[in-house]
Amino acid sequence: MGILSRASYIIRSKVNAVLNRAENPQETLDYSYEQLRDQLQDVKQGIADLTTQKKRLEIQKRRLEENVEKHNEQAREAVRQNRDDLARKALEKKKQKMNQIEGLEDQIAELQRQQDTLVEKKNTLQSRIEEFRTKKETMKARYEAAEASAKVSEAMTGAGDEFEDVGRAIERAEEETEEMEARSQAMDELQESGAFDDVLSDQDEIDRELEQLSTDSSVDAELETLKGEMGRGSSNGEPASADVETESDVDTAEVEADAGGNGGNGNGGNGGDVSTDGESPDVDVDVEEEVQQSEVEAELEELKEDEK
Repeated sequence: MGILSRASYIIRSKVNAVLNRAENPQETLDYSYEQLRDQLQDVKQGIADLTTQKKRLEIQKRRLEENVEKHNEQAREAVRQNRDDLARKALEKKKQKMNQIEGLEDQIAELQRQQDTLVEKKNTLQSRIEEFRTKKETMKARYEAAEASAKVSEAMTGAGDEFEDVGRAIERAEEETEEMEARSQAMDELQESGAFDDVLSDQDEIDRELEQLSTDSSVDAELETLKGEMGRGSSNGEPASADVETESDVDTAEVEADAGGNGGNGNGGNGGDVSTDGESPDVDVDVEEEVQQSEVEAELEELKEDEK
């Protein structure tokens, strides 16, 4: 098989496949029925034309027969007038006309045979057309029933093209939903781990770490300062463990001073400045420093709790 033959074969097969997919049995049956009706109409038209030709020959035959009768009368009249020459001419014309009549009769008989044949074929074709029409309507009804049944079955089983498209759409929607959920979870995980920089801030990861180190250094410096202040508070020669005892002495001194100031004015109004224990005013300064140290230690404990 040559290249052209193969190409022609492939093209015909492709066209045939396209035609098979595009073919509608109902339309094909209706078209075939119309074609048969057209053929029947052509046969009827041929019979009508043939009959017309036959009628024309019959009319021409009747005219010739009239001429034959006329020539026959002319020959008789010429004999009565003793004109044999005229009678001979009339008989010769009569003979010619009769020969023509015989030829016309043969043609008319042939046309009649053709007409009978066409009429018979027309009747046969018409019968076949009626039979085909019955089969056509039956086949169309069966096709419509089968098509309806197939549509119902496809609808029930979900195997139709439309249901298949719907199923694919649902699958695509599920895949996209799962993809978006996974992407959202990944973004949350990366955000929590700090892998992404804050888009609202100009700082990157290095800047944030440096800032954290600076904050830690500030806290350490403040802690050292607090420790230094605590060390100066205890440098007066008294241990830090005597804070409670010192606070008690301060309270006792304040109570006694108040009592002395309220007991009378014999000291000239200055009794509040003299301690009953005979201690000097420097004791009040030490007590105040120890109170401040206690407050600092309490604040330091709060800071440690905050850091934890």
